[in-house]
Amino acid sequence: MTDPSGQNDNSAGPEQGAEPMVSKPYIMPDDPEPGSAEALAKEAADLRDKMLRTLAEMENLRQRTRREVADSKIYGITGFARDVLDIADSLQRTIDAVPVETRESADPLLKSLIEGVELTERSLLSALEKNGVKKFDPLGEKFNPNFQQAMYEVPDASVPSGTVVQVVQAGYMIGERVLRPALVGVSKGGAKAAPAAEQQN
Repeated sequence: MTDPSGQNDNSAGPEQGAEPMVSKPYIMPDDPEPGSAEALAKEAADLRDKMLRTLAEMENLRQRTRREVADSKIYGITGFARDVLDIADSLQRTIDAVPVETRESADPLLKSLIEGVELTERSLLSALEKNGVKKFDPLGEKFNPNFQQAMYEVPDASVPSGTVVQVVQAGYMIGERVLRPALVGVSKGGAKAAPAAEQQN
């Protein structure tokens, strides 16, 4: 077809025989390529594993911090408590230095002094106990090296071997730990009992 000016009109449509243009979907550079579902599943599994590990580590850290805070409340005064034990020992030695007979026959002034020392010792032990420090006296108990330190053996046939028969120095606990072991004397015990057959004869 020609226009009135005599020129050909090519705007009527595409030339016959030309292929139509089809737009292709645009793929972002970070988009996974088609067919990588396994890679995505593996990456998701890795991320899930990392997340679970992080959560477990956070929980462990939380529990460890909680234990450390609790321990610091209980055992934070350990050094101070050890220093105070020297005072408790001095008070106990002062009380033990006065024989029972002397106390009974003492004048009122000396009795008041002794009672004051005893009251001071009780107050000190009470203050220690309020802060988790407890005194223990293992007299008559079976010797336990976890809580006691044997200073010597005492021949004593009246009790089983390994029994604490003397306490040189009382022990102290702080919480569930030994602050200071008790210093003790342990019995050797008597001769072993004769077999039953010999006793019948």
